[in-house]
Amino acid sequence: MKPEPADLVIEGGTVVTESWAGPATIVVRDGRVLSLLSPNVSTSSLGAARTIDATGRLVLPGAVDPHCHIAVPLGEFVTLDDFQTASLAALAGGTTTIVDFAIPTPDEHPMEALEAKLEMGRSSRCDYALHGCVAGTPSDIPGIVRDFVAAGVRTVKLFTTYRDLLMVGTETIEAVMTALAVASGLTYVHAEDNSLVEAAQDEAVRTGHIDAAGMAGTRPAAAEERAVAEVLAAAERTGAPVYFVHQSTPDVVDQVVRARQRGVRAFSESCPHYLILDDSVYAGDRPERYVCCPPIRDRVTVDGLVSRLVDGFLHTVGSDHCCYDSSQKALRAADVRAMPNGLPGVETRWPVVWDAFVASERMSAQRFVEVMATNPARLNGLFPRKGTIAPGSDADLVILDPSESRPVRVQDLHMQTDYTPYEGRDVTGWPSTVIARGRLVLDEGKLIDPGPVGEFLPAEPLTFD
Repeated sequence: MKPEPADLVIEGGTVVTESWAGPATIVVRDGRVLSLLSPNVSTSSLGAARTIDATGRLVLPGAVDPHCHIAVPLGEFVTLDDFQTASLAALAGGTTTIVDFAIPTPDEHPMEALEAKLEMGRSSRCDYALHGCVAGTPSDIPGIVRDFVAAGVRTVKLFTTYRDLLMVGTETIEAVMTALAVASGLTYVHAEDNSLVEAAQDEAVRTGHIDAAGMAGTRPAAAEERAVAEVLAAAERTGAPVYFVHQSTPDVVDQVVRARQRGVRAFSESCPHYLILDDSVYAGDRPERYVCCPPIRDRVTVDGLVSRLVDGFLHTVGSDHCCYDSSQKALRAADVRAMPNGLPGVETRWPVVWDAFVASERMSAQRFVEVMATNPARLNGLFPRKGTIAPGSDADLVILDPSESRPVRVQDLHMQTDYTPYEGRDVTGWPSTVIARGRLVLDEGKLIDPGPVGEFLPAEPLTFD
């Protein structure tokens, strides 16, 4: 019997995954990778509806962004994107799966926030997963976690800062960790010691440096270091795994490394802006555009953080995408305590990280896949469906010419903002072709809107090596 024809064949390229790299032909059928063939095998009998010649180019798994904030209300501000626009920007930048946070408002139950995000996600153009969030002092944490798991969510974010808005105490942290450990889940933590943050902010008010230009001094590295130590101690007491979002200093990564050596299942994430920019951005003309929490650090700290990435001690690189525009940022630039925090980055995460570390030969393409796709998929219960190229995995594929370079310009991007922190930077590593579950969504640089075809991805039980 003649085999069923393939939908798509990609031939001539060098395939790169987290575990190997080499020439191969990828055969796609029904949105999945059907097989990987030797480049010497003829594909003429496959009867493919389309064949893409990737000669001279690399073929990598679509990236998984573990840290996105889409249409999120925080204080008086709401980010300007929705799932339609954020997912299109993600696809244009080589990210085929996004993981958003269902963060409740102060008067909203965590499950209400999750249900609202599930409804919003119906307009997504790429596949997506969700993190739950617990704030304050809820009374039935085991019940909340059970409801999250029943809804397909096994990762829950906690904040140790933002008093009266999101902050939780040690008792809540341990209760969430314990409940998630039973459910084969993972606690995500924004770790900054709030007392040290508030003390630094009070001092900034006293000295007249509470504006955006003084941002670096208002959330000191010591606040991150103290909070990480306290959360790691909670993880050690409970025997639960923990994941730290947006780590910004080598010292906190080193704390995680030491905890892992003691047997704690702890994981470190950082973001492109902490690995590429430095605190000189706060001395420029528009310091408010770079206000984020934690703040961007000095060059020595950045270089130390980069060395942890290159040496394999960072597990993931997430965008921490927060799509505010310049007018929102400028409105409260005189007081960072009232400012919207965060930078737009879901579309630029792939190219700026590739340029800074792979094109510069500081790390391998395989390591890039590991931190941008494979580990984020694993740590969200999505692997091996996402994050790799293997028979049975989703056909989420990115083709790039490793020699193509062009500048970052906001007018060429698809995020719902009027600025990018990387404006004018010459970048090598732009995706030229993107395939999401077998659909061509970026064709030689031209974005093709596939419509609201993105699927919600229920998390599988997490396992940790």
